[in-house]
Amino acid sequence: MTYDQVMEALKRSGTAQNRKIYARHGASGEMFGVSFVELGKLRKRIGADQEVAEALWSSGNVDAMTLATMVAEPETFGKEDLDRWVRVIDYSTIANQFAKYVVARSAPAPWAVTKWTKAKRPFVAIAGWDVVSCLAMEEDGGSLDLLELLGRIEAEIARPPDQVKHAMNNSMIAIGLHSKGLRRKAIAAAKRIGRVEVDHGQTGCKTPCHPVYRTGLGSSENLSRSIFS
Repeated sequence: MTYDQVMEALKRSGTAQNRKIYARHGASGEMFGVSFVELGKLRKRIGADQEVAEALWSSGNVDAMTLATMVAEPETFGKEDLDRWVRVIDYSTIANQFAKYVVARSAPAPWAVTKWTKAKRPFVAIAGWDVVSCLAMEEDGGSLDLLELLGRIEAEIARPPDQVKHAMNNSMIAIGLHSKGLRRKAIAAAKRIGRVEVDHGQTGCKTPCHPVYRTGLGSSENLSRSIFS
C-alpha cells in the first residue's frame, strides 16, 4: 500500500467514539479515531515498510503515527533516527507503541534507555522506561543493568509527572519478573516506596499496586496488558 492509500484507509476506519476515547487519554491534534483492531488489519496488509512508516510518522496524525510504529523496520534505526522520532511524541500511547515495536527491537535500545530515562521531556522519559519494561522481559535483560535501574526507580519515582511515574512503576514490576533475585529486591523496593499514586484523569486506566504482586509479581502477560493496552 502507498502512503495515500493507507491514509485513506485510516480515514474510512475512524469513528467519533474512538476520537473521544483517545482524547480522554491525552491524544490531541489530527486523528481519525481508528481502533487497534483496524490498525492491526492494516499492519498485516502493509507488512514491514520503512518508507511508508516514515511518511506516516511525518504526517502528525495520531492514527498514522501509531500505525507507523507497527510497520517500521527497527533494524534500520540508529541513534539519530530514534531521537528524531521520539522528540515529536506528545501522547503516551504512541510512546508505548514506539518503545515496544521499534526501540526495544533496535540495536541502540540500551543507549536509548540510558539517555531517555533521564530526559526532562515527559514523553521521552515514558518511552525510555517503557523500553526498560520490554527489555527486562528478555532472558538477558537486554544487556541492561536492571539492579541499577531498580535503584534509580526507588530514588526517583516520587518526583516526575504522573504518566512517567506510571511507566517507572511498570518497569519496576518488569524488573521483578526477570528473576527470583530481582523479584525479592523489587518487592523490597516496592514496600519502601509504598503505593504509587497516579491521576489517570477521566479514563479507566489504573497503575498496578505492588502489594498485588507480593506472591510473585504477577505475570508478563498481565504486565504487557498494563503497559500497552
